[in-house]
Amino acid sequence: MQPVILAGGTGSRLWPLSRELYPKQVLSLIGGHSLLQNTLLRVSALPDVLPPIIVVGEEHRFMIQTQVEELGIFPTFSLLLEPVGKNTAPAICGAAQYSVRNSNDEKVLLVLPADHLIRDDLAFADAVLAAEKLALQGMLVTFGITPDHPETGYGYILKGEGSRVERFVEKPDYETARRYLQSGEYLWNSGMFAFTASALLEEIKLYSSDIYTVMEQAVAGGKQDGIFYRFNGEIMANCESQSIDYAVMEKTKNAAVVEADIGWSDIGSWRALWQVAEKDEQGNVTSGDVLLEDVSNSLIKAEHTLVAAVGLQDTMIVETADAVLVAPMDRSQDVKKIVARLKKEKRGEFQIHKTVYRPWGSYTTLEMHSRFQIKRITVKPGAKLSLQMHHHRHEHWVVVTGTARIVNGEKSFLLHENQSTYIPGGTMHRLENPGVIPLELIEIQIGSYLGEDDIVRFDDEYGR
Repeated sequence: MQPVILAGGTGSRLWPLSRELYPKQVLSLIGGHSLLQNTLLRVSALPDVLPPIIVVGEEHRFMIQTQVEELGIFPTFSLLLEPVGKNTAPAICGAAQYSVRNSNDEKVLLVLPADHLIRDDLAFADAVLAAEKLALQGMLVTFGITPDHPETGYGYILKGEGSRVERFVEKPDYETARRYLQSGEYLWNSGMFAFTASALLEEIKLYSSDIYTVMEQAVAGGKQDGIFYRFNGEIMANCESQSIDYAVMEKTKNAAVVEADIGWSDIGSWRALWQVAEKDEQGNVTSGDVLLEDVSNSLIKAEHTLVAAVGLQDTMIVETADAVLVAPMDRSQDVKKIVARLKKEKRGEFQIHKTVYRPWGSYTTLEMHSRFQIKRITVKPGAKLSLQMHHHRHEHWVVVTGTARIVNGEKSFLLHENQSTYIPGGTMHRLENPGVIPLELIEIQIGSYLGEDDIVRFDDEYGR
């Protein structure tokens, strides 16, 4: 079986924790691992499973790579890079075509979103085996979740005879959802699938031929870059943006469903997280430095500072280093409206946290002003930044812990704890950690323009 993990998207309804460049799938919302890592662990426990194919946006590639490698369970894996997000149909079509190009064997593709929660791994494995049998018979199989409440945030599947799908139903209003639940004939549409690559591609070619053709060309015109395979950006830009449900599953005559009571949630909102998380005696879900007085049925998350709440019910508060969200629990779906406003107003809070992750480590902005800013930079052992230059800023580096190898103009030297260097604007420079422990330093930038796009790279290990 070939796992195909869909790791695109941002999860805007989980803002301010989820950001465009720090998406939902890399967050640790339940337990110590991220949602992506839990998905990979769950897949690794299946019998006869192949190294995963992970479809990810270009901007998230290093973050996803790091999280996979941290697990250490897949010596090899493939990262397919989407130059532009076009929804699930092109992503799955491209992954299937890539799989066919790289193997002559007919195998079942198990397509899973990277950001779902599944609590019952044994029931999940049983459902996968049932889906595999149907997929080997030429069926396009979806996993239907046994509903336990009238949910208006999910699409539904009406069960037909045997394992057949009668029809797919759009997200209903509350009264319709209540009727679906009472009838026992409907399942939640999970967005998880199993089918052979040939069966899927045949149906895409039949019902969404434009997507099939464009993605065939985008895959054929793609390029291998180490562990990454980039779909051709110019070609994929012309692809229709469409979900796999609309492009294929709602039209095919070969749709089947496996009912899966697996403790599933897509954690699509803060309310959804509250519903599945462990609660105290008052029904509260808390994390971080939180003090509550007369608070019930609420979600309070503190990332960087004390959050104190008094006399609240059915309320969510999420604090991060640069933003605080406060809303009634029943308005959790409307968080995406705030994200839309932030994007429209071109505010950075929709895109990044104060801590930004890079393939070599991370940096945290401690102070930001018009003519100077202060950052804490962490470089992983053995990693190094690009050889670069800035036109508009000067930099001062002070080592806090570890050892730094510095290129500063014509000079190359080591700096140790409590040592520093000054890099004038226009000077070619590089930072490297030659040690075995993380390197931390404080960087002070001074200049007329301090944007991250004031970088001229001369050499970069990461192909940027």
